[in-house]
Amino acid sequence: MPHDQPESESPAPFVPNPFAALSSEGLPPGPPEPPEGSVPAKPKKSRGRVDILRTTAHRGGKTVTVVKGFIGIGLPEKERLAKAMQKACGVGGTVKEGRIEIQGDKRTEVAKILTDAGFRPVFAGG
Repeated sequence: MPHDQPESESPAPFVPNPFAALSSEGLPPGPPEPPEGSVPAKPKKSRGRVDILRTTAHRGGKTVTVVKGFIGIGLPEKERLAKAMQKACGVGGTVKEGRIEIQGDKRTEVAKILTDAGFRPVFAGG
């Protein structure tokens, strides 16, 4: 099979490179490369303990999972966590008075979401 190009060259690309005319002049340097054989970064530090309770008091006998004891996070982050919990559990919920309430006994699902978010969930109460 005949070759038109020498073996040292790679075949021409099918599409012209749209970034060929761009220059990196004036851009800040990227992050330094980690040395080979280095230890990966430590896992995120725990964001603190949160209590997970199951309660039925004053709710007409319906069970609710309550997460409380958040330290150092604001209402927007609590609302994002509550939305993730509702979606994962397939139930409703709300943020009231600094705590997250999820309908039903969903303590294990809620604990997994909190662990993934860097919190240390603790089962408390009944």
